[in-house]
Amino acid sequence: MNTQTRSLAATLFPVGVLLIAMASIQSGASLAKSMFPLIGPEGTTTLRLLFASVIMLLLLRPWRAKLSASTLKTVIIYGAALGGMNFLFYMSLQTVPLGIAVALEFTGPLAVALYASRRPVDFLWIGLAIAGLLLLIPMGETSKGIDPVGASYALGAGVCWALYILYGQKAGAENGIQTAALGVVIAALFVAPIGIVQAGSALLNPALIPVALGVATLSTALPYSLEMVALTRLPARTFGTLMSIEPAFGALSGLLFLNEVLSLAQWLAIAAIITASVGATLSMRNDTPPPIAAD
Repeated sequence: MNTQTRSLAATLFPVGVLLIAMASIQSGASLAKSMFPLIGPEGTTTLRLLFASVIMLLLLRPWRAKLSASTLKTVIIYGAALGGMNFLFYMSLQTVPLGIAVALEFTGPLAVALYASRRPVDFLWIGLAIAGLLLLIPMGETSKGIDPVGASYALGAGVCWALYILYGQKAGAENGIQTAALGVVIAALFVAPIGIVQAGSALLNPALIPVALGVATLSTALPYSLEMVALTRLPARTFGTLMSIEPAFGALSGLLFLNEVLSLAQWLAIAAIITASVGATLSMRNDTPPPIAAD
């Protein structure tokens, strides 16, 4: 293998890994939605986070992390944001197609990127994002727009995603990947009471274990690991740009696995939000954290 071929392979490998991670996350979301009729989005979020906690505790052994009082506070906020993001995102999937929910949620990291890079061209990205959102909002009594309650849940998940990025960067500065395991455990502790109250004894159904393990693996353990591989081999700007196409993965996953057919206006809305995310990522400052996916 010559030098040029090796260089091409070294470039394509992390890109391929990141694409697999995004496909894994959205496939996991589709699988999770199949559990809603049995235990609801609250119970599904609870099982996902509980099983993901077990997997990540075994793999990463976060008890070895060194936590000061200040770091512990940051990790708790990070974990709470992670739990809120998962919970609100799954709540939105009750009434909003997967691709649209991901696009609305992506306004969180988009806002982080725009806040860090206040240049004239950013008004273009803001305008595109607003145009995408307007295309998704029901206009008039006869309009077939998305459910406003579900859209609010997705936008709330976006706020949590923004907090996840900001506090995850601070929390991870001292303990790296172990912070992710701590965050998942804290997220499970925050969400579990809600899931237990809502789903009750249905959470103990043994038939749910294989599906819950699949969701935890596809949505958390596998993509987190793959993203870490990509992060160490890609510039932050490239990573963020590639992550911006995740709403398209969500839309395709919803179409393939859930038969969620979107209208032309909805596809245009997703395209506008993707374009705004890509543009904002390309124009952001070098010290801005990339929008790591954590659905």
